[in-house]
Amino acid sequence: MEPIFLTPYFRPKIWGGRKLNTIFHYNIPQGKVGEAWIISGYKDDASTVSAGPLKGKTLRAVYHEHPEMFGNPKEKEFPLLVKFLDANDNLSVQVHPDDAYARKVEHDSGKTESWYVMQADPGSYLIYGHTAKTRKELADMIHKGEWDKLLRKVPVKAGDFFYVPAGTIHALTKGILVIETQQSSDVTYRLYDYDRVDKKTGKKRELHTQKSIDVTTVPHVDPKLNIKNNTDQDAKIKTLVEPPISPHFYLWQIDLDGTWKTGLKKHPYLLVSVISGSGKFEADGQDYELKIGSNFIIPNELKDFTFTGKMKIVMSAPGDKD
Repeated sequence: MEPIFLTPYFRPKIWGGRKLNTIFHYNIPQGKVGEAWIISGYKDDASTVSAGPLKGKTLRAVYHEHPEMFGNPKEKEFPLLVKFLDANDNLSVQVHPDDAYARKVEHDSGKTESWYVMQADPGSYLIYGHTAKTRKELADMIHKGEWDKLLRKVPVKAGDFFYVPAGTIHALTKGILVIETQQSSDVTYRLYDYDRVDKKTGKKRELHTQKSIDVTTVPHVDPKLNIKNNTDQDAKIKTLVEPPISPHFYLWQIDLDGTWKTGLKKHPYLLVSVISGSGKFEADGQDYELKIGSNFIIPNELKDFTFTGKMKIVMSAPGDKD
């Protein structure tokens, strides 16, 4: 009966930087590293248990071998994926399919995701949505390369939250650091990549133009979020998204200054990431030190627990889908 602390899986990216080392003090590979998969059970890109009797096992293996720790779920694979993304340059403009399309075409899950913005340079913006009114207009503007006319640019600052349903054209741009919570999937269709050339291959990166046109929601409509704020003891809790708006996950951002005694309540398990500050997690008579970059799962057996300290936390739980 212990929390499952995890070591991230790192991904080099053409647009990455070094903030995963300088901010979170992770021992990342050399070069441009864009992603830390901090809570991942996805195929060969799973994070690894860092302490306790399960140390060295991947989260994917733990999920398969100990389903009781997750409330004996119906999902065959761990359903969520949490990442830190360091955009030291613009990401490609992209879109993800929904579950039906992804299962038929890619034999994988769809990908709905979300971003909580941790840092953003002055003047930063996101690509979020498009201006086309019909799919024909979308296709025409893409084939003509009318990107300035097609793509919506949205100003962004630290503390902003964006829910990105499957079918939404989107991209982070230079100078933004986010924590991303998403379905456990790596199906991405690249629509536009600023004509960049991969130094390793000497070629432009592959685009997925027709698939992007197929899966993009037309016209774009911003999701109506019902963000809620409440206080519980010394914790200020912001509910960022939950079912039915987001069928795949619940997501909270918590500012703690003191003590918060709580429990699993209606969720089978919780995913926890510390994005600033430090403190402790206490459960079953044991204390665990927390610092920026700590990531762990509270398993089903730990019904009651306590957070203490001065921390900003992002916490999630699987949605209510059967």
